[in-house]
Amino acid sequence: MHSFTILRREARTTFVLAVPLIAGQLSHMLMAVVDTLMIGRLGVVQLAAATFANNVIHLPFMVVIGLTIAVSVRVSQARGADDPPAARAALRHGMFLGLAAGVLTLFGAVVLAPFLGWFGQEAEVAGAAGIYFQIIGVSMIPAGCSMAIKNHADAMNRPWPAFAILLGGVGVNVVLNWILIYGKIGFPALGLEGAGIATLLARIATVFGLLYWCTHDRGIREWVPYHWFRKPDWIAVRSLIRIGFPASMQLLAESSAFVVATILIGTISKEALASHQVAISCAATIFMVPLGLSMALTVRTGEAWGAGASDRLRPIVVSAGLMAIGFTIVSAQCFVFFNEAIAGWFLTDPVALKLTTTLLLVAAAFQFSDALQIVFAGALRGLDDVRVPAWLAFFAYWIISLPLGWWMSYGLEWGVAGMWWGITVGLTLTAVALGARVWVKTSGRPAL
Repeated sequence: MHSFTILRREARTTFVLAVPLIAGQLSHMLMAVVDTLMIGRLGVVQLAAATFANNVIHLPFMVVIGLTIAVSVRVSQARGADDPPAARAALRHGMFLGLAAGVLTLFGAVVLAPFLGWFGQEAEVAGAAGIYFQIIGVSMIPAGCSMAIKNHADAMNRPWPAFAILLGGVGVNVVLNWILIYGKIGFPALGLEGAGIATLLARIATVFGLLYWCTHDRGIREWVPYHWFRKPDWIAVRSLIRIGFPASMQLLAESSAFVVATILIGTISKEALASHQVAISCAATIFMVPLGLSMALTVRTGEAWGAGASDRLRPIVVSAGLMAIGFTIVSAQCFVFFNEAIAGWFLTDPVALKLTTTLLLVAAAFQFSDALQIVFAGALRGLDDVRVPAWLAFFAYWIISLPLGWWMSYGLEWGVAGMWWGITVGLTLTAVALGARVWVKTSGRPAL
């Protein structure tokens, strides 16, 4: 009974912190889902082109996310140790890393754009993706800066204002999509390129909104840099990279596997690629809930670790894992019983529609492993354990998932579903390995 009381208390605390983080992540995904809905009405080619471009740009995007995750780790530890100067330095240098990574992403997008046809996609898909791909590359600059500020706000336990600003950015994106994609209120119909411009403008508005808030909010002004444009302290930058780079590699191992899988799926047919985009958008939206729990877990384990309260670590992790499982039981049933209805929201093409219903059934299965692996990874990040999880993720996805998915897709002739089952195996192996590592890391003074 004593153990149950501890778990319930820790679960409540994690949940209160996680709710705005989940909402913030859902607002990010809502932008992607809205884009999918609105671009999907243009046709299968445009949706496939957007899918292809977004999945290629997703690789450097994961690097940016991983680098800025280091901000939440360092700020949560500084908050636990009551050290405002360390938190200020973490945000300033995190902004520097996010900006630098965004600029490098833009450079890569400009260089790569003329060669998108080399990825084996259908010619009309690759041709439609080029300009949109470069516009999304530009939008990575404000996206990197906004992620650093948001992670600082999360670690300071002030996630709701950041969420409100991010949600406002989604609203801006929806309105601009409507205007620029379809040519409303006197603007020309720009189609796919209009969606890219809308995303860029919405991300610019978001980062300026976050900057204004964090520099004027009385509750965190002491923890925010006084001088944003000072010369970087390279020792502090390296400290963030020491955490952020392995975290980036872990995220990159998973996301790059999905990107390569997407490119391989694109060689099957444009209908297969469109169905993959719809199904992965739905699964990724559901994934924002365990991701929000994972982010809350990084903050809570980092704060407990910074305060020297190691006896609290295992109850915090176990309670978050149980919440993730409970949510996934519900979400998986939605994909099982309502897969046809969900697919119909996005697609009208009968071939793509049928493929999507099958993929949503696979998604119902892999949600459990996906939820647990991200929760365990979040706990380990808070403990400064990022290198070994990165290698575990690389092995699971690149040595197991992709070869197995390729064999199932082409050897067993399962098509796009075969690739999804291969990725499911990789997610399961990662969840088991990370779960075992968390259990060992929190076994010093077990409270259960």
